[in-house]
Amino acid sequence: MNKIIKRIEKAEHIVVIAHLNPDADSLGSASAFYTYLLTLHKKVSFFCSTKEINNKLSFLPWFDKIRDTFPSSADLAIALDCGTKKRIGIDVTSDLINIDHHKSNESYGDINLVDFNAISTTTIVYDLFKTNGIKINKKMATSLYAGLLDDSNGFMDEKVDGTIFAVAKELIEFGADTKQCNKQIMQYMSLAAFRLKSIMQRNMQLFSNAKIALFIVSDEDMKSSGAIGEDCEGALEEALFLPSVEVALLLKENADGTIKGSLRSESTVDILKIAESLNGGGHTHRSGFVLLDNTIEIAKEKILRLIEKEL
Repeated sequence: MNKIIKRIEKAEHIVVIAHLNPDADSLGSASAFYTYLLTLHKKVSFFCSTKEINNKLSFLPWFDKIRDTFPSSADLAIALDCGTKKRIGIDVTSDLINIDHHKSNESYGDINLVDFNAISTTTIVYDLFKTNGIKINKKMATSLYAGLLDDSNGFMDEKVDGTIFAVAKELIEFGADTKQCNKQIMQYMSLAAFRLKSIMQRNMQLFSNAKIALFIVSDEDMKSSGAIGEDCEGALEEALFLPSVEVALLLKENADGTIKGSLRSESTVDILKIAESLNGGGHTHRSGFVLLDNTIEIAKEKILRLIEKEL
C-alpha cells in the first residue's frame, strides 16, 4: 500500500481502469479511486475499453467521465478488479498498478495489491484508504458500497460476516447512497433484459437429477430481445433459487462465432477449477470462460461432464 501511495505522488497523469464489460465492483473501485485522485489535484482519466457499459451502473459517480480511448500522456495506470491483463482490453505501456481480489490474478502489474480472501476489490480499496488516513467522502462511499453489494450478491455470499457488515455500516455513515445502490444493482432491469429472461427461462434444461441448470442463448435470441451480454446474468443467478439446482451454466453464442460460458454454483461446488481448465477465471462460485473453436453441442457435452465430476 505504501508503494502505491508513493507512486501516485510521483505521477503526472494517472488513468484508472475498469475491466471489459465492467460490473459494479470494477467500476465502483475505479470511481472511488478517481474521486480520491481528484482530491490530490492530479490529472486523472477514467478508462474502460467497453464502448456501451450497462446503463444500470450509470448512477455511479463520474460515469459520464468514462472514455474508451487511453490517453497517450499517461505515466501511471491503475487497473481495478482486472483478474488478467487481457481484461484491461488494451496494451498498457505506462507503469501499471494492479488492485484485485480474483484467485486467478496473474500479478501482471509493476505493483500488485491482490487479496484472494477479499470479498470485493472495493473492500481492498477501502482498506487502502483507511490504512493511509484518506478521508472517504460521499462519492467514494457510494462507489465502494456498490461494489461490495454486487460482489457479495446482496450480502448473501458465504464470505459475508460481521466484518463485512461493519464495513457496510461505516460506508453508510460516510454517506453511501444505499437506496440508489440497491435499486440499480439488485432491482434494475431493462426491457431487453426482461424479454431475454423469459426466453432463457422457457428454454432452460435440467441435467443430473436437476442439479444442473443449462441455458443456451443464441445470437438470434440476443438480437430479437435487444439484450446485451450482462442481461443473461439475471436468469442464470436465479436458477440457483430452485431447490435442487447446484450449478447453473450459460452458453451464449457470440456474433464472432465464439461461445461465452458463465458458471454459477452453490457453496458446495467449486466451479473456478472448471473455468480455469477452459482458460477462464473468476471466483469459486462465479466464473466464466470463452471457447473459440466449439459448437454449442460439443461445448455443452464437454462442460456438463466437467460439472458432473465436481458434483
